Amino acid sequence: MLSKIILASKSKVRKDILDKNNIECIVEPSNVDEDPVKESLLKEQASSEIISKNLAELKANKVSIRKIDEIVLGADSVIDLDGEIISKPESRKEAIGILRKLNGKSHFLISSVCISKNGSMIWNYTDKAKLTMKNFSDDELKNYLSKITDDTLYAYNVYQIEGEGRKLFASIEGDEDTIMGLPVKKIKEYLRTL
Repeated sequence: MLSKIILASKSKVRKDILDKNNIECIVEPSNVDEDPVKESLLKEQASSEIISKNLAELKANKVSIRKIDEIVLGADSVIDLDGEIISKPESRKEAIGILRKLNGKSHFLISSVCISKNGSMIWNYTDKAKLTMKNFSDDELKNYLSKITDDTLYAYNVYQIEGEGRKLFASIEGDEDTIMGLPVKKIKEYLRTL
């Protein structure tokens, strides 16, 4: 297996997943402005899977152009609620609005990963998990949010499945690593082929 890869993400959770799986990586964030890309794809009525895949590919390719002959991993996750893409909140007011939308409903969390070399994608994978949120009163949602730090809130959307966020759900169907933003089993399978 490859000795070292470059992770085109500043996500601490993604780095932790790679570390736990003995995949050595150097962190080099892509700093891609995701919003214009998402807006453009939404105008074209792209599915949440296509949006997630395209963003992962864009991140990996952007870093890969500068890192000749290196293996670069890009990743992206989106929440899909009945076809509506829910982005990370930019304020606590937005966060409570997202929790109200998800309250008592099922949604999908889609995570895509892309591996690029010399500015081009050489492999990609997209996985999907279904999460069903319990019904909460507005006060319960506000209380939950009060326990979440700003760093966590703005990095992981409104729930962090490996932390306080697990309590929000009645059911979780799918791979936990996918929900945390990195379907690592498939990444390991691919890296073994290199």
